[in-house]
Amino acid sequence: MIGDLRRLLARELATLRREVEAYPDDASLWTAVPGLPNSGGNLALHLCGNLRHFIGAGLGRTGYVRDREAEFSAKDGSRAELVAEIGRAAADVEAALRDLDPARLREPFPLAVGGIHPPAGRFLLHLLSHLAFHLGQLDYHRRAATGDPKGAGALGVADLLDPA
Repeated sequence: MIGDLRRLLARELATLRREVEAYPDDASLWTAVPGLPNSGGNLALHLCGNLRHFIGAGLGRTGYVRDREAEFSAKDGSRAELVAEIGRAAADVEAALRDLDPARLREPFPLAVGGIHPPAGRFLLHLLSHLAFHLGQLDYHRRAATGDPKGAGALGVADLLDPA
């Protein structure tokens, strides 16, 4: 299961990078779109902060300190800065999960989540679902803010196959 989680989280983080890179300029990342509560930049910051906090710091003990409020209050930043942050999140996730003992998946998650400690494996699945949910929002924001209907290659099924 850990190998599958690593693969799918890496796939979704690669999609996040492609989505951010697909914005034609830095300003469009932060464009307010009527009816959408968050900009693409805020969604990207939120996803990175969430993964770095829960997986990086929670399981990998990276020492990362999350500023959730800043994830949603930021109003500018470059695509390059966000791509670098996505790279840091991907590195934190990979390092934390690479050597994780499968027995830990049945143990309570080390950080409280909403006042509880769900089983770690189930919470990791929740984090993957959370990432995918917000990736859909980010894709929709990018299309609405830029008028570009092209997708960024999300949910590539070929990524589910083991290398030959």
